[in-house]
Amino acid sequence: MIKEILKALWKDKFAKIAVIVLGFIYVMLLFADFIAPYTKDFSDRTMAYVPPSKIFNIDERGKLSKPYTYNYIRVFDKDNLEIKYKFDRSKKHYIKFLSKGQPYKFLGLIPMKRHLFTTDNDGRIFLLGTDINGRDVFSRLLFGGRISMTIGFLALFVLFPIGLLYGGISGYFGGKVDIVMMRFAEAVMSIPSFYLLIILASILPPGMTSTQRFMLIVLILALIGWAGFARVVRGMVLSIKTQEYVQAAQSIGASKFRIIVKHILPQTTSYVIVAMTLSVPSYILSESGLSFLGLGIQQPDASWGNMLKEAQEFTNIIYRPWLLTPGFLIFVSVLAFNLIGDTIRDILDPKSKKQGT
Repeated sequence: MIKEILKALWKDKFAKIAVIVLGFIYVMLLFADFIAPYTKDFSDRTMAYVPPSKIFNIDERGKLSKPYTYNYIRVFDKDNLEIKYKFDRSKKHYIKFLSKGQPYKFLGLIPMKRHLFTTDNDGRIFLLGTDINGRDVFSRLLFGGRISMTIGFLALFVLFPIGLLYGGISGYFGGKVDIVMMRFAEAVMSIPSFYLLIILASILPPGMTSTQRFMLIVLILALIGWAGFARVVRGMVLSIKTQEYVQAAQSIGASKFRIIVKHILPQTTSYVIVAMTLSVPSYILSESGLSFLGLGIQQPDASWGNMLKEAQEFTNIIYRPWLLTPGFLIFVSVLAFNLIGDTIRDILDPKSKKQGT
């Protein structure tokens, strides 16, 4: 089934582009330590809100040169009462590839110093400028993306087993068991999820590390989202349990739990695959929304949500548009996941495509 889905995705031009985009993003995030010119702890307070560095490959004589850049220096404009940045042309800083820079652990395990690109010790290269604390936005996008782009999958690993088993038991047993279980699921579904998420996140202890907060947010997202999924699974189980192969398993004395897990739930695979693909964007947006409100991942650790928080000021939007980059990446990622999810749904359920048209 997986091979067929991948082949069909590759034939659809929009889904193909979405797969390539997401694949590129995840490769960048996987090798973030190597690709980023600076580590996640880097900060240079003298370089606050520096614009993106400009790369030159032509020297003063008009001849080709090795790529180089200039540092920015801060200048106060007395006429307009504002701080501006201009190039310090007294020294060129050549860009070095696969050169030694700040030490890090590759994939969190292997100590390394080589980066994809860097510059000399007194030079600075900021592809997407810096934030208020003089931190490289490009590097923080890579490190922050690891959180924003993985939190959805981790939540699904908690949510889907609970929803599958809960819906399977409810649908298979029926009667009073089904009534009680579904009323509880509907009660959970009736709670405004985002407001509950804000309340739960706001009461987390302030002394928690970002890793602990990250794992708790994953659990909160999972505990909020399982009910709707379980309700759909229950409806599918109600029709599946009348099939002949289920009745045959009952006649030979198979246990109820074995029938549910071994014979019924595997028949919901198509729906599960579609639901998982379409659920990831909502969790990316939930984490980003929480971090944007200051209730998710906390500074100095990065996520796309808390990076975007700095862009809410009007002056930053006008004069420092590079701070909006996390929002653009959230938009692209969510759109790509939705395109892939819609295509997979059309592949596994052709009737939905016909009804849509």
